[in-house]
Amino acid sequence: MSETTLETTATETARLDKTLATAFSDISRARFQKLIAEACVRVDGKVADDGGVKLKPGQYIEVTIPEAAPAEPQAEAIDLDIVYEDKHLIVINKPAGLVVHPGAGNENGTLVNALIAHCGASLSGIGGVKRPGIVHRLDKDTSGLLVVAKNDKAHAGLSEQFAAHGRDGRMEREYLAFVWGKPERARGTITTGLDRSSSNRQKMAVSNSALAKEAITHYQVEEEFGKAPVASLVRCNLETGRTHQIRVHLAHIGHPLLGDGTYGGGFTSSKVKLNPEARQSLSYLRGQALHAAVIGFDHPVTGKHLRFEANLPSFLSQLHHDLKLQSKFEKEA
Repeated sequence: MSETTLETTATETARLDKTLATAFSDISRARFQKLIAEACVRVDGKVADDGGVKLKPGQYIEVTIPEAAPAEPQAEAIDLDIVYEDKHLIVINKPAGLVVHPGAGNENGTLVNALIAHCGASLSGIGGVKRPGIVHRLDKDTSGLLVVAKNDKAHAGLSEQFAAHGRDGRMEREYLAFVWGKPERARGTITTGLDRSSSNRQKMAVSNSALAKEAITHYQVEEEFGKAPVASLVRCNLETGRTHQIRVHLAHIGHPLLGDGTYGGGFTSSKVKLNPEARQSLSYLRGQALHAAVIGFDHPVTGKHLRFEANLPSFLSQLHHDLKLQSKFEKEA
């Protein structure tokens, strides 16, 4: 299919977008406004950038409608760090910055696009056309291990284990998180309800509402950096897997993740307490300092227990190295 070109002439003084919607009633005014924003509309040969501009009778309007985007994700040659693969499933070490599945603003360049190229038609269809094979997800800026089903049987079996939240011992998920400060207790469990924030629907929040879902995070402090300390490395084990769970829970107890602008904005000034090397490493972060380090599960077809570990990516490994310099920095300051 090729581009479509529409032509019309203004017959009265009216807004550009209204004139187009009147002339071509099968296309919405909102669609024309988007086409104008995408520089697809010309008035008397010049690109129009404002749908509210008033036309004069007799002005010639030309609209180029791009070829419709395919409804299903397309294969894209994106490199994958494959940790394990068989005919039923594949385990990926996802880099930070890679979106798991297509959505608003991310129609391509996702893990799903890469998986379609790698696995072809073998991916499970249970997740729907936008997320074939996807059993669980990681936030865009969270790196680490993620398992994908290659057929419906594997998808159903893995989904059942995720639904059990690891309480039966089959599913294991551990994350490494760099947080501001240090939790008062070296180890503990955070149990709350989580729901969409009433003030910002893009965020999650601790909630006691009837619609809130139970969220349980077990944590243990692995290392601390500096005397206060200014930051620490925390290992988190998920008993449930809610959206942004670790990020919200650690912020809830007063220790948000380094680099998390969504839930840790109030700690931005804390970076001045870091040594110069750590401050520089922090500036390189793409988002929250969170890594899915371990995933374990029973193979949904063979029944064999599988467990995988992934080292910190280079940028978090460098942050870790630089945070270890904190005590020396404080002594010399």
